[in-house]
Amino acid sequence: MVTSASKGCPAAPGSNAKRRDQRGFAGGAVVLMLALGIPGLTLATGAALPGDALAAPPAAAAAPSASDIAKRVQNFYDGTKTFQAEFTQTYVIKVQNKKKDSKGKVSFEKPGKMSFRYAEPNGNRVVSDGKTIKVYEKANEQMYESKVEKSQYPAALAFLMGQGKLEQDFTLKLLDPATMKFEGGYVLECTPKQVSPAYQKMLLYVDGPTSQVRRALILDAQGNKNRFDFSAPVVNKPIDKTEFEFTAPPGTKIVKP
Repeated sequence: MVTSASKGCPAAPGSNAKRRDQRGFAGGAVVLMLALGIPGLTLATGAALPGDALAAPPAAAAAPSASDIAKRVQNFYDGTKTFQAEFTQTYVIKVQNKKKDSKGKVSFEKPGKMSFRYAEPNGNRVVSDGKTIKVYEKANEQMYESKVEKSQYPAALAFLMGQGKLEQDFTLKLLDPATMKFEGGYVLECTPKQVSPAYQKMLLYVDGPTSQVRRALILDAQGNKNRFDFSAPVVNKPIDKTEFEFTAPPGTKIVKP
C-alpha cells in the first residue's frame, strides 16, 4: 500500500543475509598504501650516485564526495529509458507505532511514468502518467487522485523517472556506510532545497560498483519512515503502455484534494 493524506503505506525489508545477496557488492573503496622508501643506487665501492634521493610515496586516492556519488547515480539513471525491479517496502507509522510490510514490482519510464504493483493479498496500485498519481487501496475500496508534486513518491524519486537533478534539488551529505550498516556502498542523505509537504529528507543507498540505488528511505515531517528495497533490476526493456494506466473497480470511492 502507499502513503496518502490519511493512509499509511505497507512495507517490507528482507533479512540482512538476503539484502547482502541482493546487493552483491564487491566491497567499498580500497586505498592501497604503498610504502616506497628506496635508497639510491650505489657503486661497487658503496658510494651513492649523485642526485640519488628517497622516492616519495604516491598520494592516497581521495574518497568520493557527496557530489561525486550524486553524479554517478544521476549519470546511471540519465542513461536509462526504463527501469523495472522487484521491491519490498517497510512503512513505519510513528504516532501509531506500527510497521506495515509489503512487496511487489515497480516500473519507471521516462518522462515521469511510474507504476507500483503490489502483490496479493495486498493488491494495491500506485500509477502515474507524469501528471496525476492514483493510489488505489484495495482493502478500503478507495482511490486517491492528486497532482504528482503533492505525493512523496514522484517528489522523492523523480530522478528515476527522468525528472529533476539530485545536485540541483537537494542538499547532499554522505553518511558513514558502516554506521548505516551498508558496507560496500554509499549512503547519500538528500534534503530538498525547497520545502516539500510530502517529505523532509531521503536517504539513497547506492551500490558501489554500479551506482544503482538499492534502497530509498523517505522520511516525513511526522516522523514516519517509508523504505523501499529494490532487487533484480532490469534496465531499458520496453514496458507496455497499459502498465501506467489504471481504472479502479466499480464501487471504489474516489478521493481528490
